[in-house]
Amino acid sequence: MNRGIWTALSAIGIAQGLKIFTHKKENNVWDWRPIFQTGGMPSSHSAGVSALATYVATKKGFNSTDTALAVIFGIIVMYDAQGIRRHTGEIAKIVNDIDADIEVLSGHMPGLFHVKQEKELNELLGHQPAEVAGGALLGILIGLVSSMMEK
Repeated sequence: MNRGIWTALSAIGIAQGLKIFTHKKENNVWDWRPIFQTGGMPSSHSAGVSALATYVATKKGFNSTDTALAVIFGIIVMYDAQGIRRHTGEIAKIVNDIDADIEVLSGHMPGLFHVKQEKELNELLGHQPAEVAGGALLGILIGLVSSMMEK
């Protein structure tokens, strides 16, 4: 497999695995489910694109078109992870809260008909800026290690 792809996928996998430990630190409970969830610390999106950009930069040079493509792609992905996707998660939380409030109100007002949604919307979609930065630093480290390990 292409070393750049392997490097990026490794960074994504390591970041997802680290989410078990950050979840434990935040909630004082061991749980393996964060491996399969979006959001959280560190950002696997940031780790993957940073690892790829770092690997490409060390192999092709900082002035190469390949490096420019990887860096710009990475910036867009990280911006999206901490911007649009994070705000979508915040909107999902508000919608879930409104649904719960209407459910309570409908119990007190017999004329108010409400069907509670069967499944809540996913609230953990994006990242806080610190989670993006953590993923980026992890990715840079993995990209450098991968580059140095290659013959």
